Amino acid sequence: MKFQLQPGGCLQGKIRVPGDKSMSHRSVMLGSLAEGTTQVTGFLQGEDALATVAAFRAMGVEIEGPVDGKMTIHGRGLRGLTAPSSIMDMGNSGTSMRLLAGILAGQPFDSELVGDASLMKRPMGRVITPLTKMGASIDSAPEGRPPLKVNGGQSLKGIHYDLPMASAQVKSSVLLAGLFAEGRTSVTEPAPTRDHTERMLRGFGYEVDNHNGVISLEGGGTLRGTDIDIPADVSSAAFFLVAASIAPGSDLTLEHVGMNPTRIGVLNILGLMGADIEVLNQREVGGEPVADLRVRHAPLRGIVIPEEEVPLAIDEFPALFVAAACAEGRTILRGAEELRVKESDRIAAMAEGLTTLGITNEPTPDGIIIEGGEFGGGSIRTFHDHRIAMSFAVAALRAKAPIEVLDCDHVATSFPNFAELAAGAGLQLSIDRGE
Repeated sequence: MKFQLQPGGCLQGKIRVPGDKSMSHRSVMLGSLAEGTTQVTGFLQGEDALATVAAFRAMGVEIEGPVDGKMTIHGRGLRGLTAPSSIMDMGNSGTSMRLLAGILAGQPFDSELVGDASLMKRPMGRVITPLTKMGASIDSAPEGRPPLKVNGGQSLKGIHYDLPMASAQVKSSVLLAGLFAEGRTSVTEPAPTRDHTERMLRGFGYEVDNHNGVISLEGGGTLRGTDIDIPADVSSAAFFLVAASIAPGSDLTLEHVGMNPTRIGVLNILGLMGADIEVLNQREVGGEPVADLRVRHAPLRGIVIPEEEVPLAIDEFPALFVAAACAEGRTILRGAEELRVKESDRIAAMAEGLTTLGITNEPTPDGIIIEGGEFGGGSIRTFHDHRIAMSFAVAALRAKAPIEVLDCDHVATSFPNFAELAAGAGLQLSIDRGE
């Protein structure tokens, strides 16, 4: 599937992007491990989150839905999962694989996790190392790559683990394994990362402490079923925040967006670049802050991105690179080596696409330098990465010629209705299914 984009246009109206992907994954995981029933609304019905649903169904959990973002999970309790009858396929979802590794490490049965071609190349050693220290037994391909074979029946012990790099997935994997461990499990972060796991554990009645950057919990407690209303995903909203910022004449409101303080780096960075974003109707829903965001076109300027904002915007950088390309002057990103091991090497993939469209840039080992300029047209490779595809779709708003974005099937992993929503708001986008 290809996106065909005509240059120009602006974005108007009110839209609601799909539910938060991180929270959707965690709602299934914790709802399955809870005692009693969990009702979820706002669930993201993308392929990544559905891979997590399929995994827990394979382990004996009864899950009704999702239909229109609504789902009912009949929890089995911490010790109630049963052995899957076959290998579990996580598709393109690194979150599913890394977090599930933590849960599976504490199970009495053997299990095996695989994924698509992209996921099978992604490094899992970062979760295997701490889980092994807890007593888990996990076999992998060379360099810690999938498949992951988790050998059941190990008794886990709580540990203290200093994260070598800021990673919410590694932190969450260790904490989830800690549910099944004897004693206390704690993690120290070098910088704050998204805290949905901790918040949601508390929402399920499980005590989690956070003192001076040390997050800890005691093993062997009980999760209790609850109701979860998942806000719109700020990572999905980011494409529209950038789009309305760069396209003259735009005035767009994004409704019910999650405003978790560990996720709003994209808002902070766009604000430093001069974006006109108004935060309206702030409220709290299910322990998570939510607001509506009104964004209007504004001239952007290049900045040196503060390194403390990098972990708070790690998934939004492909979109931010497009903003940087439209800004006056130079934008410099450092401290973002994590981007090299996402669904693609996002620094290399974005650098190639920006070059194709005529934007001067210089990739570095842990970031990129982007000179503001004018987009031409061209054909963009996405490396099967959903965020690369959506970012270059947005670039067409400021392009001088048509843009063709190749291999867009993976957009369905996180944002199944992106093309329809974007076209409805004013992006001149059509889909070529290659039939």
